Amino acid sequence: MGHLDSEAEPFHLRRSDAERILAHARDEWPLEACGLLGGIGRRALAVYPARNEWASPVRYRVHPEDLIRVLQDLEAKGWELVGIYHSHPHGPPTPSPTDIREAYYPEAVYLIAAPVQGEWRLRAFHLRDGTAQEIPLILEPD
Repeated sequence: MGHLDSEAEPFHLRRSDAERILAHARDEWPLEACGLLGGIGRRALAVYPARNEWASPVRYRVHPEDLIRVLQDLEAKGWELVGIYHSHPHGPPTPSPTDIREAYYPEAVYLIAAPVQGEWRLRAFHLRDGTAQEIPLILEPD
């Protein structure tokens, strides 16, 4: 009998929230979009689009004012920061070396949106200790 790898547990996101993330990524193109996900455990309950402080096509940093606003809202609701998302406007939907190096919230799931053959895709990863591990992303009905 094997052991359970808690890092491989799926991440749950409502389909409408996934569409909201992808719409944000499309709207910000050709710059990277970014935002935060609030919820409990491995389940996102709210999407918080944020401003990319760097307004860059290759880097992102959640604007500090947005970060503070979201963290205050999460605390008021008794939720956690369960995920961070950003886009790779020119692909691929996988973590870059910079993403892995600058993953400052190891407990959060990192979602990356990018166009693949003309269609935007969303994938989920654990970024921890200099490594990236893809985890299942479960899109749930609303």
